[in-house]
Amino acid sequence: MPVISDPAQFNEDDLYVDLRAALELPLFLKCEGFNFAGSIKLKAANEMVAAAERDGLLRPGSVLVESSSGNLGVALSVIAASRGYRFLCVTDSRCNLPTIRLMEALGSQVHVIDEPDVHGGYLGARLSYVRALCASDDRYVWLDQYHNHGNWRAHYRTTAPAIARRFPHLDVLFVGAGTTGTLMGCARFFWQWRRRVRIVAVDSVGSVSFGQAPGPRLIPGLGASVPPALLDESYVDELVRVEESDAVHVCRRLAARGFLFGGSTGTVVSGASQWLARYGRRDLTAVAIAPDLGERYLDTVYREGWPEDALEAERPAEMARLA
Repeated sequence: MPVISDPAQFNEDDLYVDLRAALELPLFLKCEGFNFAGSIKLKAANEMVAAAERDGLLRPGSVLVESSSGNLGVALSVIAASRGYRFLCVTDSRCNLPTIRLMEALGSQVHVIDEPDVHGGYLGARLSYVRALCASDDRYVWLDQYHNHGNWRAHYRTTAPAIARRFPHLDVLFVGAGTTGTLMGCARFFWQWRRRVRIVAVDSVGSVSFGQAPGPRLIPGLGASVPPALLDESYVDELVRVEESDAVHVCRRLAARGFLFGGSTGTVVSGASQWLARYGRRDLTAVAIAPDLGERYLDTVYREGWPEDALEAERPAEMARLA
C-alpha cells in the first residue's frame, strides 16, 4: 500500500470492469473515480495547477477560480486545500447538491448561477461571471479548463498510456466529450501510437459540442452549451449521441449488478453499447472511460422519477425566458 502526504499522489489508474458479465457487453470500463477527488478530473486539475505554479501565475494572496459543473471543482478543492490556496468554484443549478457540499467541506467557496445566458446557456453565464470577476480583481487566477492545454496533456501523459499498457491490441476507445480534455489527450496519444485505434466520442443529445442544435440537459459533466475550444475533430473517428434517459437506464442496470457509477459513465457506456450493436463484432478489444462514481448522483440519476420531474420543473422557467 502507498504512503502519501498529498491527496493528489494517490490515483488508482489500472482498474477495469469487464462488462460482459454485468451487461453482456464486450467492453472494458476504465474506472477513474478511485482517488480523493472521486473522478478523472483530479488529473487535469493537478496538471493545470502545477503549470500555473511553474509559470508564476499563482502568488501569495492569489485565489483560484474556475467554472465547473462539479467534478473539476471538487478536484481543485482537494488540491487547493492541500496546497493552501483559496478557491472559488462557479457552477450552476444543475450541479448536484452533494457536490456543492463536498467543495464547501474542503474549504472552497461556491457560487451558483441560476439563470442561463440567452445564447450560451448555463456555461455561457458561468464564463461571463468568471471573466467579470477576474477583470474586477487581479487576485483571481482563472485556470480556464476550456482553453488550458494542461487539460488534455494530463490524459496524454497518464490516461492514454495506462490504457495502451493494459490493452496493447486495443481496437476502439470510447470517450465522453465535455471540455474534451480527456478526449483530445487520449486521441492525440493514440494518433501517434504505432497501432491504429478508432476513437469514438460520446456526447449528450442537446449538446452543441459537435455542431448540433442545443437542447435541455440535466446530467452534469458531458456535453456543452458552448463549443469546446480544445476540440479538434480531425482526431475523432466517430461520434455517438446519447439521450439522457438512456444514460440513466444504463446507470441503473449497472447499479443492479453492484456497480454505482456517475451519469457521465452511463452516457459513455450507452454510447458504446449503441456503437457495438451497430457494428456487431464481438472480437474487438474495446475500452470506455468511466469518469466518476455514483454517490453524488443519488438525488438525481438514481432517484425514481428523475429526470422526468426535473424536466417538468424546468419547462415553466424555459417558457418564461422565451416569452
